Amino acid sequence: MRIYRWISIVIFGLGLWTSAPVRAEQQLPAVTIDAPVIAVGQAQPLMPLLMRVAIPNGPSGDVHLVITDVIGNVVSTSSLTLIGGIGETTIIPRGRGGPQRADIWSASSGQLLVRVEGVYTLAPRTVVSTGVERYDQFVPKAEQLMDGAWLEIPFGEGTVRGYRSPDSPMIWLRDHVYQMRGARYFDGELTSTIDAFAQLQAANGSFPDYLPRAPWTTTPYRTPVESDVEFLFIQGVYQAWQVGAGDEFARRHMDGMRRAATYSLQDPWRWDAARGLIRRPYTIDTWDFELLPGGGPHHEISPNTRWGIFHGDNTGMAQSLRMLATLEERVGDPALAGVWRTIADGIMERLNALSWNGHFYTHFVFDQPQVIPGVDTNQQLSLSNAYALNRGVLTPAQKEAIIQSYISRRRPGVFAEWFSIDPAFPAGTFGLGGRNGERPGEYVNGGIMPMVGGELAAGAFQIGRPSYGFAQLDYFWLGMLSKGESYLWYSPDGGAGIGTPETISTDGWGTSSMLMAFIEGAVGVVDQQDNLRMVKVAPQWSHAGLRDAYATVRYATTNNYVAYRWHQDACWASIEVTGAQSYQIELPIPRDAVGCSGTVQSPNGPVQVIDTPEGQVAVVQLNASEGTVVVSW
Repeated sequence: MRIYRWISIVIFGLGLWTSAPVRAEQQLPAVTIDAPVIAVGQAQPLMPLLMRVAIPNGPSGDVHLVITDVIGNVVSTSSLTLIGGIGETTIIPRGRGGPQRADIWSASSGQLLVRVEGVYTLAPRTVVSTGVERYDQFVPKAEQLMDGAWLEIPFGEGTVRGYRSPDSPMIWLRDHVYQMRGARYFDGELTSTIDAFAQLQAANGSFPDYLPRAPWTTTPYRTPVESDVEFLFIQGVYQAWQVGAGDEFARRHMDGMRRAATYSLQDPWRWDAARGLIRRPYTIDTWDFELLPGGGPHHEISPNTRWGIFHGDNTGMAQSLRMLATLEERVGDPALAGVWRTIADGIMERLNALSWNGHFYTHFVFDQPQVIPGVDTNQQLSLSNAYALNRGVLTPAQKEAIIQSYISRRRPGVFAEWFSIDPAFPAGTFGLGGRNGERPGEYVNGGIMPMVGGELAAGAFQIGRPSYGFAQLDYFWLGMLSKGESYLWYSPDGGAGIGTPETISTDGWGTSSMLMAFIEGAVGVVDQQDNLRMVKVAPQWSHAGLRDAYATVRYATTNNYVAYRWHQDACWASIEVTGAQSYQIELPIPRDAVGCSGTVQSPNGPVQVIDTPEGQVAVVQLNASEGTVVVSW
C-alpha cells in the first residue's frame, strides 16, 4: 500500500448557508493544511466545505474522499477525479465535534493513498442564519449582554464564576440558576457556583441566598421569608448535569438535593402540613421582603408575620422534584424517584384545588383572611404564573388561560404586558426604605420585566401560539437587545428601572429567559433528555414568513450539538439534521396551502398530525444520528 506523506488540502468555508446558490466565481477564504499538521481549519456542521486535494507527483484517476469523525464514524464519502494528484470536491461536515480525518482511496485499486489526521475540526457553535437581522443576531447580542452579568469572585481556596443579580453585586442562587438556562449556549463553566452553594448548605438542608463577596459582606445569609432557595439548588444541579457536567457531578450532589427537598417538605417555616403545600410569609411573588408598611424592607419572620400559600413556590418545587426523580433514576435510588414524583403530583393537585381560579394562580392564599386596602388581591396576576408555563406542571388549557390573562391586561400607557404583578399595590402598602420600588409601577410592584416576557414567549411556542411568541421576541429585540442593554424592570411608560446604585444595564435574568424562548421556541431545539442526545426539533420560521433557515445549537460545556437546514415549499417541507442520536421532528403545515394533495405524508415513516391554535403540525420520529425528513401535504 502506497501512502503519500505530503499532501496539501485547501478547505474553503462557504459561510452561513442560505437558500441562495453558491456561485463558483465567489472568492472564498482558504486554509492550507500540510500533513501531518492537524486541526488547523474549523468547520460548522452542515455548512458546505470546498476541499482541494493536491498530492505532489500524485496519480490521475478517480478517488474516494472519506471523512471520519473523532469517534470513528464515517460522516462523508465523496468521489472526485484527480489530474496529476489535484482535484476538488464539496463535502458537508457532520458527526461528532472535534478533529476529523480524511482518507483518500483509489477507486480502481482500493488502496489507501493518503491519510490526513485533523484535516479540519468540526467546531459547532450556537448560530442561526435566516437572512433576518433580528434573528441572526439574537444569539450573539444576548451573549454580549449576558457577558456583563457574570462575576468571578474568591471563594475558599479558589474562585467561583457565576451570574450576579441585576440589582445587587452578589451572586444569588436564584438569579444564577435562572440565568443558567441561557448561559448554557456559550458559557462552558456552570458548576463552580453550584459547588460553592453546596459547601454552604446548613445541617438542616437549607441554603443561603447568596455567596459572600467582600467588601459587601463576608457572611452568607438566608432571607428568612423566602421558601424557594432549596428547589432552586435542585434545579441548578439538574441544569448543569443536563448540559454536560456529568453523572458524577449529579451523584456528588445527590445527598444535598435530598436534604434540600426534605427540609422544604418538613420544616414548619416552609411546609404547611395541613394543606400539604409549601408556605411562606406574605411577599410579592418570589421576592425577598414581607409586605409590611413603612421602614423596611422586612426580611425577618416575626409574631406579626402573615402566612399563606404562594403558588410559585409550589410549581417550582414540583418541577424540581421531578428533576430530582430523573437524577435518582440516573445515578441515585430508582425507588426514590417514584416517591419524589408522587409528592410532586400531590403538590400540584392540592395547589390547583386551592389557588387556581380558572384563569391563573391567585397570588397569595392567606392562612387567615386579610384585606389589603386599595387592591383586589384576588385579581392580582403575579410573575410566577409566567414561570409556571415552562415548569412542566400545567395542562395545555392552563397554559392557554395564563397567556390570555396576560394579554387581557394590555392597556394604554403600558408598553408591554410583562407585569411583575398586576394590579399593583397602592403606595404605602409596604416599605423599601425609600428606594425605587415602593410605588405602583416600580420594581416588583407592577414594574414591567423582560423575564416575564421571555417566559410568556417560551410558553406561547409550547402551546402552538408562535405568533405571540415571535411578537415578544421582536419587541425585546427592538427595545432592548438591539440597543445592547436591558434592565431587570421598566416603568410602564418604558423608563429604565434603576433600583439601587448597583443596578446594571446588562440584565442576564430577562435576557436568559428571552434566549431560552428563542432557542427552544423559534429555533425549535428542545433537549428531551441530556447532552442533546434525544431532541425535539420544531422550527417555527414559517410563522415568521421565512422559507429557509440554518441553525446549530450547542452546549458550551461539551461538543454536543444539533444542527439543521430547513426549507419549506408550497406543498412540502424538509429538514436535514445531524448531531443528536434521535429526533422528534415537528414541521408546521401552512394554513394557506392550496393546490396540494390534501394528504399529509412522509417517506420517512408514519406522520402524526397535531392540531394547534395556529394550524396543524406534522410529527415524524427519526431514530438515527442524521438524516433528512420530508413531509408533504
